[in-house]
Amino acid sequence: MRAAVQHGFGGPEVLRVERIPRPVPLPTEVLVRVHAAGINPVDWKTRSGNGMAGVLGEPPFILGWDVSGVVEETGFGVTTLKPGDEVYGMPWFPRAAGGYADYVTAPARQFARKPATVSHEQAAAVPLAALTAWQALVDTADVRRGQRVLIHAAAGGVGHFAVQFAKHLGAHVIGTASRGHHDWLTKLGADELIDYTTVRFEDAVRDVDVVVDLVGDGHDNTSTRSLNVLRPGGLIVAIPSGVSAELLAAAEAKGMRASAFLVEPDGPALTRIAGLIDAGEVSVGVEAVFPLEQVAVAHVRGETDRTRGKLVLRVKED
Repeated sequence: MRAAVQHGFGGPEVLRVERIPRPVPLPTEVLVRVHAAGINPVDWKTRSGNGMAGVLGEPPFILGWDVSGVVEETGFGVTTLKPGDEVYGMPWFPRAAGGYADYVTAPARQFARKPATVSHEQAAAVPLAALTAWQALVDTADVRRGQRVLIHAAAGGVGHFAVQFAKHLGAHVIGTASRGHHDWLTKLGADELIDYTTVRFEDAVRDVDVVVDLVGDGHDNTSTRSLNVLRPGGLIVAIPSGVSAELLAAAEAKGMRASAFLVEPDGPALTRIAGLIDAGEVSVGVEAVFPLEQVAVAHVRGETDRTRGKLVLRVKED
């Protein structure tokens, strides 16, 4: 089978499409013929030696955690899926899943049935980003109707799902994004939008219950500055850079909470998300689709940090 293998850390040029043996599913696993694979910031961070590189270890390895495809074979004991089922998922994260390939194997219950109303390319854009948003808002923050939620980087992969999920939960949704994304985010459900290129968000918003920070303190101290907009008892979920001892102490001094976060595989949540997509309550933003052979080009595009929604690899050859 084909796979985008990297034999060393570095720039996009280390990603090379090669022929490798096809995996075989173990008991409780399924073999999925990958039609499309999503690309996430953790992919290029890991490629360069950061991100999940410490988990994956030294190359060679195959990147990619977001997949959408068709079950080709089931291992012993699998009862929830059968060959021919269309599925999507984020298997194994943060361990290697090998999504940039023709086939992947993983536990059946880390997948869910693909949303019926979208293509494989759109479905592949969902799992990691949508699960990050869902688990942060639902499981970690327990967002309730009427609360005020601020989402930094609202137009990105995770952000555009977070806007829609927060709205689904009944929150008043505030997002930071450049002006060109405001009309799109308003259609997705944002109630207020702040152009971070011209306005300091702490000058424009107050009394926030939950901040979902998808930027981090590495960019203009976004996490620390977010404490200025939280209500007493409010929560900041700091996703890309985590919670430093300094941020935790500053939050506690103000009577606020700070939580680090890392997404986990979650088949049941993907089933719920698929239901929202099929019901028309959640849309999937895909900016561009690249063939697997152009994986390096796709990484170059992603690293501009200006993507609206997601980038996707089309894996299955017509």
